[in-house]
Amino acid sequence: MNTEIRNVEQELGRFRVRLLAAGFFVLLCFGLLASRLVHLQIYKHEELSVQAENNRISVVPITPNRGLIVDRNGVVLADNYSAYTLEIMPARTTNIEATINALAEVIDIQPRDRKRFRRLLDESRNLESLPIRTKLSDEEVARFIVQRYRFPGVEVKARLFRNYPLGEVGSHLIGYIGRINHAEKEDIDDSDEAANYRGTEYIGKLGVEQSYEADLHGTTGFEEVEISASGRAVRRLNSNGATPGNKLVMSIDIGLQAMVETLFGDRRGALVAIDPRNGEVLAFVSKPTFDPNLFVDGIDADSWRELNESIDKPLLNRALRGTYPPGSTYKPFMAMAALITGKRSPTTIIQDNATFQFGNHTFRSHGDVGLGPVDMVRSIVKSSNVYYYSLANEMGVDTIHDQLEPFAFGRKTGIDIQGEVTGLLPSTDWKRHAYRLPEQRRWYAGETISLGIGQGYNNFTMLQLASATATLSSGGLRFQPRLVREIEDVVTRERRLVASEALPSLPLQPEHVELIRGAMYGVTQEGTSARVFVGAPYATGGKTGTAQAVGIRQNEKYNAAKIDEHRRDHSLYIAFAPLDAPTIAIAVVVENSGFGAVAAAPIARRVFDYWLLHQYPSAEDVELTQQGQSSSPVGVPRQVAEVPLPGSAAAALAAASTASTASVASAASAAASEPVAPRP
Repeated sequence: MNTEIRNVEQELGRFRVRLLAAGFFVLLCFGLLASRLVHLQIYKHEELSVQAENNRISVVPITPNRGLIVDRNGVVLADNYSAYTLEIMPARTTNIEATINALAEVIDIQPRDRKRFRRLLDESRNLESLPIRTKLSDEEVARFIVQRYRFPGVEVKARLFRNYPLGEVGSHLIGYIGRINHAEKEDIDDSDEAANYRGTEYIGKLGVEQSYEADLHGTTGFEEVEISASGRAVRRLNSNGATPGNKLVMSIDIGLQAMVETLFGDRRGALVAIDPRNGEVLAFVSKPTFDPNLFVDGIDADSWRELNESIDKPLLNRALRGTYPPGSTYKPFMAMAALITGKRSPTTIIQDNATFQFGNHTFRSHGDVGLGPVDMVRSIVKSSNVYYYSLANEMGVDTIHDQLEPFAFGRKTGIDIQGEVTGLLPSTDWKRHAYRLPEQRRWYAGETISLGIGQGYNNFTMLQLASATATLSSGGLRFQPRLVREIEDVVTRERRLVASEALPSLPLQPEHVELIRGAMYGVTQEGTSARVFVGAPYATGGKTGTAQAVGIRQNEKYNAAKIDEHRRDHSLYIAFAPLDAPTIAIAVVVENSGFGAVAAAPIARRVFDYWLLHQYPSAEDVELTQQGQSSSPVGVPRQVAEVPLPGSAAAALAAASTASTASVASAASAAASEPVAPRP
């Protein structure tokens, strides 16, 4: 009995111990929970409150509208429009290829869309959403929204697209925008503009779109949005709107630009027209051109290959980066250098017998025709090579360099777009640094001779040649050329003049300027471009040039018919008008087109007719000029206002009207040719 009682008491003791242990454990757990709650509610309250608020509220950037670009007359060259894009966020998509295949069952996705997406994916490194299709129709958007649940990481977004209404017209000077690549993103993130570019996916890549990016981009806005646990926006709490980019007013006359591009036809070349009074660029032509709209939402591989691998190099801005020997257009500048240095007086006579002998080398005139005795004026009017062979020999390479470098030869003009090259104005110092071998570094006296006629090492851009012509014709005024004339503030509507920076004027003697001007006027009256300027109601000065694209041996004669088209001589022309008070100076090159008066000078004549007389050449004259078969204008010229711009709505309407008229005329002609049935 006692044993049983003792066992019961032992069991009760053990039970009480277990109960106390369990109670202590429960109290310990509640204590830990209470201490954790105290820590979170008191010590971590502020931090967790901020995190909770951030999870509930998202700050979304508002991308600003990009600024407009217009020409000097207000014609829109670049604007924006809104459209839907279908975008994939790689970071939230497990199998991108399977997702695209599934999307293709709902939305039309072409092979070019897939290629563009893969290229963007390689460039973006999965850091952003990328478009698989752009410019969706309302029907396509509706089809996707219905099946949106099937595609995590895929969104339809409304985006602004850049639009270039005139297509290829002025593409090299306007440029284009493109998606920000990884390197550009890193540069932006490291700059002071990182916050202003949040949400921005496109920036200027070329031309004024690139150079004036800061003005065109605008100021990014922000809005606070309350979001749900699933990440959907519930309501907007606060907003600070974006400020659109400013409007660029260019100095370009896009009508003149379009006319020149039309006159070039399928030929390659460049033309730059400058106002000598202030440095404003009136036309900046590079042919062939390209359509900048191809780049807006990512150019497809086939279009890129076609542009990049073309033998005509349509992506090369020839006006800015193409360098050419100036040929005989160099002679007026050589003559001015001779007057400045006193190496030649205007009345000095040189006997031109078609050849100039230096050592054992014979330097020939074009066509091997001697001009007899020539003074300075006649040497320009009749384009004597011998005169300038001997002048170059007398002056020497370094004197030529020092006298012509201030005219903008061999240096950057400072124009307001990126990518300008320096060209090459040779000197003995340049050659010492340009070559490695000692025998190559030495300047040989025979190398100087060809410099006098714009050959040899001489290589300049049409921008440099036009700028030099503007300086010469204006009596020494110098400016940094400018493509943008004014910047209009989109908020205040105030216009800020982008003044061309005036450089120190060249101290040219008025009598020297008048002599060179008179000689260049003689070129248009009795010289090499006289036929082109027959009947012109204004006085102008000019100089033709024919520059070798490749050299020929001393005893060989140039025969264009036996040379590949891309190796033939270039046709050049420089000019200014009106003669006494120039308002326009131009330089033009038509590649591989021969004599300057045949291809280049006719384009210059029509530029002056446009600028001074507001006349546009007849359709017949345009066709002849495109083929290099025109001289003075033929047919009845049209008023500039009557001719619509290529690519514009008016041009499309005119083309449709012409096609309709032709169709009616064709039908009428066909009906007239059919036999008439006898009346019953």
